[in-house]
Parts: sequence; C-alpha cells; structure tokens
Amino acid sequence: MYSITKEFHFSASHQLAGLPPDHQCGRLHGHNYIVMLELSSSLDQLTECGFVRDYGELGVVKKWLDDTVDHRHLNDLLPDVNPTAEHLAVWFYQTWASDFPELTAVRVSETPKTWATYRPAGPTA
Repeated sequence: MYSITKEFHFSASHQLAGLPPDHQCGRLHGHNYIVMLELSSSLDQLTECGFVRDYGELGVVKKWLDDTVDHRHLNDLLPDVNPTAEHLAVWFYQTWASDFPELTAVRVSETPKTWATYRPAGPTA
C-alpha cells in the first residue's frame, strides 16, 4: 500500500461537557488545530502518473475548513456530541470519505503533543 498525507490548520473554540468542575477542558477555550488526512491505495490503484491522489485536489478541504470551521465555536458545529478531537476526526472523515474514496484515516491535534486518529475498521473475515 501507498499512503500520502496532507496537513491543514484552523483555530476554533470549544467547551467539553461531562468533566469534573475543575477540569480545564470544561471551560470555554480554544486551540490551533492540525488536521491530517491520510489517503492510501495499492500499486494497481495509483493514478496514471503514479499518485495516490494529486495533492492539489485536496484544496477543497482547506477551503471548507476555512469557510466552515476556522474561528468558529465547535459546540455550535457539532451540537449532538462533545467536540473532542476524536469526534472531530470522525466528522472530518465522514465529511470527505465520499469525495476521496482513498481516505483511510484522519488525525486531529489540539496541542503539539496530542493526536486523535479515526481510522474506520476494515472488512472482517
């Protein structure tokens, strides 16, 4: 398998419910997020010029993040779930999987040392 990744950035606020009263993430706060999309394919699925996918085609993701997510309050965008990095990763995956069938994982970082990854389960035997 071949894999490529593309990194995107946005800033947003959120507040997580269900945490102890003194937990810092229970207060309104923000992050400078990093999102990484991973796309994969086998040798026989590479494009004619040898790409998993042309990176330029992922520009629509940047535009969508800029228009929809950047400098927003994530609780408003995901009103039915706590807007954790884990929930953001699955939301981004679900948003883009039909446009990019090669999408195999989405990683979301809230801080330089923390990452959450959503990778759908593969077929079971």
